[in-house]
Amino acid sequence: MIIDAHAHISNTSYGNVELYLNQLKEAGIEQGVVVPGGMMDVRKMTDYIVGRAKPENLIPNNTYVAEACQAHPNSLIGYFCVDPHEPNAVNKLEQSFKNGCRGLKLSPMTHEFSFASKAIAELVDCCGRYGFPVYTHVVFSPGASTTRFVALARQFPRTNFILGHMGFGPADQEGLAAAKELDNFFLETSTGNFLHIKEAVTKAGPGKIIYGSEFPLSHPAVELKKILLLDLSDGEKEKILGGNIQTLLGLDLKKKATNEIIMQPVNNQQVVHQKVSNKGAKKYNGWLWNKKP
Repeated sequence: MIIDAHAHISNTSYGNVELYLNQLKEAGIEQGVVVPGGMMDVRKMTDYIVGRAKPENLIPNNTYVAEACQAHPNSLIGYFCVDPHEPNAVNKLEQSFKNGCRGLKLSPMTHEFSFASKAIAELVDCCGRYGFPVYTHVVFSPGASTTRFVALARQFPRTNFILGHMGFGPADQEGLAAAKELDNFFLETSTGNFLHIKEAVTKAGPGKIIYGSEFPLSHPAVELKKILLLDLSDGEKEKILGGNIQTLLGLDLKKKATNEIIMQPVNNQQVVHQKVSNKGAKKYNGWLWNKKP
């Protein structure tokens, strides 16, 4: 099974869930991990990177992601995005985990925080307690750099960390070194160049590399081709294309006759995404789920 481990979806003409699902189908990809998009218009991403533009919307639309996952439970898995500056950020994250979310998405470019802050430490600790990963990009800023993110991973060895786009710039050696050294540090490949991906697989191993697309900025099939071109065994490619993210998210992707996706236990409870029509399921903030003993 191939899983796109990083995509942004939003209620926009260029990044909506219907478009994403169509692109997954075109690429022959079974599932995608989705996070809230739309805080920035990715069609002018360079303007944000160099400071010519500021994010238009600071509030992540987690509801859109939740409703998309609810409507397509066998295709989509959601991460929760939260502004660390919010006073109830940890409580919101914890509730999202209880409601079926499987990871935390941080956005330093949008929310302008430091990985060394107390607020980030509390969010990361929550992820460790629930067994879910922290995903982020990094920026050219001392507080939200690869150096700081690696230091955070060292500080919280029980939490798994995914460095988006393989770090900063075309060949982030700090991120690669951390993936090689730290058991809890992984590199996600979206928009990464082929040579650096190849080097990362050789040095850190296929067990530390995770395929992602960065939809809508890139097409899942385009990013997938980079992995398929690597000179790897089928087993090594399977790790990168789905096995590694399945392990990090604690997924058991056996599909039951009731069209459910069964998740591994979270705090001794089993979380199950189901169709809306399923009776007895509880709905929290757009997530539909059941607790099973």
